Parts: sequence; C-alpha cells; structure tokens
Amino acid sequence: MSFVDGYMALNLEMPDRVPRTEYSADTHWELVKVVTGLTITPDSNQEEKKRASDAFMRAWNYDYIWDVTVSEGDLERKRAHMGHAEYATGGDDFDGKIDNPFDSLEDIYDIDFNDTYPTATKKELVKRFENRWHSIGSSVDAVPTTGTYITLMSGMIGAFGWDNLLMAAGMDPERFGSVLDRYTDWMMHYFEALAETDFKTVMVHDDIVWTSGAFLSPAFYREFIFPNYKKLFEPLREAKKIISFTSDGDYTMFIDDIADCGVNGFVMEPMTNMEYIASKYGKTHHFIGNADTRILLSGTNEDIENEVKRCMCIGKKYPGFIMAVGNHIPSNTPIENALWYNECYEKHSKR
Repeated sequence: MSFVDGYMALNLEMPDRVPRTEYSADTHWELVKVVTGLTITPDSNQEEKKRASDAFMRAWNYDYIWDVTVSEGDLERKRAHMGHAEYATGGDDFDGKIDNPFDSLEDIYDIDFNDTYPTATKKELVKRFENRWHSIGSSVDAVPTTGTYITLMSGMIGAFGWDNLLMAAGMDPERFGSVLDRYTDWMMHYFEALAETDFKTVMVHDDIVWTSGAFLSPAFYREFIFPNYKKLFEPLREAKKIISFTSDGDYTMFIDDIADCGVNGFVMEPMTNMEYIASKYGKTHHFIGNADTRILLSGTNEDIENEVKRCMCIGKKYPGFIMAVGNHIPSNTPIENALWYNECYEKHSKR
C-alpha cells in the first residue's frame, strides 16, 4: 500500500500502478484470517479486529481509505429508525427497531434544525474531524478521508425515513425544498469546520438516487439539491480541499451537475456509468470504482477477471483512477472468489 500512489491519483499524477481501495473486505473475518494468517473471529475484541483489519489492508495494498465522521448519529436526538438487515459477519449490525418521531408532514415542513440538532463549536468540530482523519492514517500507509455521510438527501432519509421523505417531497415540493435549504444552513457548520482542518482529502457522501436512478423529479434536484451543494462546497473549494463525492445507486444522469458543483472526484457503484465519467472527466477528476460485487458473489474466475479487465480498460489510461469493488465485498463473498479477484487486480494494475 502507498500513501504516495493514492495521493498522486487524487492529484491527477499518474502512479506506476493503479491504486486501489475496498469496502467491508477488511471485516470479512474468514477472508482476513486466510490473507493475514491471524486468528480472528466475529467474537474477537475490538483491538484484535483493528489489528487484523490493518494487516489485511496492508496485504491487499490499499492506497486510499473511504471514511466519514458525521453520520446519522448526529441526528439521533430526533430521527426515524428503519431497521437494518443482517450484513456483517456475525450479524452484529442487525437492528429491528422501526419507529418515526415525525407524526405529520407539518412536523417536517416546520422543523428547526438548529433547535432540534444542536452542534458543537467550530473548534470542537475541527478537532473531531482531525482526530478521525489522523487516527485512520496512523496505522496504514494509505490516504485517509473523512467528511459527511448525511450531507443533504441522506440527511433527509436519516431524519425522516423514506416514507415521510417521499410524501413530503411529493405533496409540496416547494415547502420540502425550503426544508433542504434550512438543513443546508445547519450542515454548513460542519463544512466550515472541514475547511479549517489540517488535511486535504474530504469525503462527501449523499445518496441522491437509488438503483434505477432518481427517485424525485430531476427538476427538483436542480432547484434544491445542487445549488445547496454549491453553497456547502464553497468553503472546501476556497480551502483547496480535494472533494470526493459518493452516492449509491445510478447517478449517471447527474454527473455533470455534480461536477459543476465543484467536486474533484466521483466514487460510484457499478450502476453508475464509469465510462462516461472517464471519457468526459478522466483528465480533470479522480474516480473510484466500480467492479460489480455480484460477480464476485456468484461469477466464475473468468467472469471475475473480465470484470477487473473492464474497469482497467476504462480507467487505467487516466491518472486519477482508483480501483474498487462497488458497493462492498461483504462477508458472504466466497473466499476463493475474493482471493482470485485480488490476484486479477494485482495482475492488471501495473501500468
């Protein structure tokens, strides 16, 4: 792994090999055990797990670490709980809690975010971000990131839940748009703090679409989402931060809009068209992705290698390409398939 290679890619300088990152593979404990030789299980303590995950990332040559600091926990004082299916090894992420404190659409339209979700001082927020970024970078030789998970639309999902969000946006788009404007004012506390941190790499996550694309009218995004992105990103641009944007699903139709908001790069799942990003923005932006995790789950060796070759064929010629499996390499991925994927990455990553 190499901080240098990852940082070169983010700065659009061509490293000798295509850098890489992965998501969740370092907590696929059976895979981690095979790769590192360490005895690790879902029941191991946190210190042992951290040591094993770090060893795995070193063995698999990570150059970049995806991470955020501000998440749904920052909305915990009043937010919807939608439950969570079992995903992690051992099922410790299962959550059966389902409730919603917002009883009516008027509760949503009239919300005062500053009153509902008090924030820390800017100095405290800067320290929180810097502590997180440096803690990630202290144990692995890779570029850390940190930032916000609940940037705008993901904040609406986290606070109100899907049903309320869609109902509020559908019943009165203008009033719901004003909710997003006020949420942006609240989020600005975090972005101004990020701008004052001592690191350059910032992650902005916002799930603005789902698998099939936009779930609201594209006109709504262009009236209320992207203008607010520009406001939030302005302090980061003035501070010359490297902004990476992440959304799940297929956000191909909004690539140009997001680029116009001032981001420096795109992180994507397989549904988003990486070829479009590469052809239009490959010389000016970094991009991260986008091998299909479903192929690792059930494909043949040939299928897996062809998927790696597809990504490399698109991205290898561009300086800012970083290889990754999107969305994740979860714990139900066959170990032999994950190991073969890594062999294929190493084989095809050399420039």
